[in-house]
Amino acid sequence: MREISLLLQFVLAFRLWYIVLALFIFGFLIFIHELGHYIAARRFGVTIHEFAIGMGPKLFAKVSKKTGIAYSIRLFPIGGFVSMEGEDTESEDENAFHKKAVWKRIIITAAGAFMNIVIGILVMAVLVATQEGLLSNKISLLPTDENGVNYAYEGGLRVGDEFYAVEGTRVHIVNETLYEIMRKGIEPIDITVIRDGEKITFEDVVFPTFEEQGTMFGTIDFKVDYEEKTFGNVLKHGFFRSTSTIKMIWESLIDLVSGRYGMEAVSGPIGVTQALGKAAEKGLDDLVYLAVIISMNLGVMNLLPLPALDGGRLLFQLIELVCRKPIKREIEGYIHFAGLVLLMILMVVIAVKDVIGLF
Repeated sequence: MREISLLLQFVLAFRLWYIVLALFIFGFLIFIHELGHYIAARRFGVTIHEFAIGMGPKLFAKVSKKTGIAYSIRLFPIGGFVSMEGEDTESEDENAFHKKAVWKRIIITAAGAFMNIVIGILVMAVLVATQEGLLSNKISLLPTDENGVNYAYEGGLRVGDEFYAVEGTRVHIVNETLYEIMRKGIEPIDITVIRDGEKITFEDVVFPTFEEQGTMFGTIDFKVDYEEKTFGNVLKHGFFRSTSTIKMIWESLIDLVSGRYGMEAVSGPIGVTQALGKAAEKGLDDLVYLAVIISMNLGVMNLLPLPALDGGRLLFQLIELVCRKPIKREIEGYIHFAGLVLLMILMVVIAVKDVIGLF
């Protein structure tokens, strides 16, 4: 009975529509990723056997009479693949993957992650274009706290100042400013602003801080105004919000490895599903933005030079490009298999952590 009760709690905590929503978003992003590999492989004439979304037993499959390629949807929505002749084994087929020039194989391997990042940038641009207004990077208000103090004002900042750099990092839009303060503002930092057309730097500016999941972050005690929504400003915000998001993903990985973030900050499909549900309750903009982050995260993660990931395969291909001689396929295969086993173990650990966090 206890097991049944726990299962019921699990289902109620997740809600069916959360799961459907997550499956749709994951499925779409996986489709985009594999489509990148597929398009590049077709462009370079590689023999393709199957284009699959998901893993495990087939739920649906159709073979093209023209190309002989099988298109399938599989049971477990945790990945996908493009099965190419000669990708992992030797082949006599003149159009086998391993017989293509190494630069073509590099493009095919990187195309999946590239597509995820590109689709994230495009959706981000649409998201920015459909917003009611664009926040400027200029201070409009410096409210005091319950003690009558404003840290930004104490540090020298004034209404009308436009942020130019935070701790030496150039900031173009307020999203970049907020992120840099959040990450670096746990200690006094240097702030450069434009005031009356001149750059002024204030050293050791202190910002309020807060703690979440055992990690300290900086926060702000100023407000900004809206700026005119022109075509140029939409392009600017779309571009820099995209690059800032990619930077955030990359630096989050660095912070995780360095120990700033603990394992409690890592989420797998279960944790992401819960986050998607919460974002959907807040509104469409939050949901779309989270989907953009997931897409870019998928792209960045897959480019990491780790075995079993696209980045791991790219590493071997780059070594071949430099040394003009491929590493033995058997050795590469063993390394990727070991990496896949470790990756699956990590996924199980994260899934268990996410499930425990639901109760």
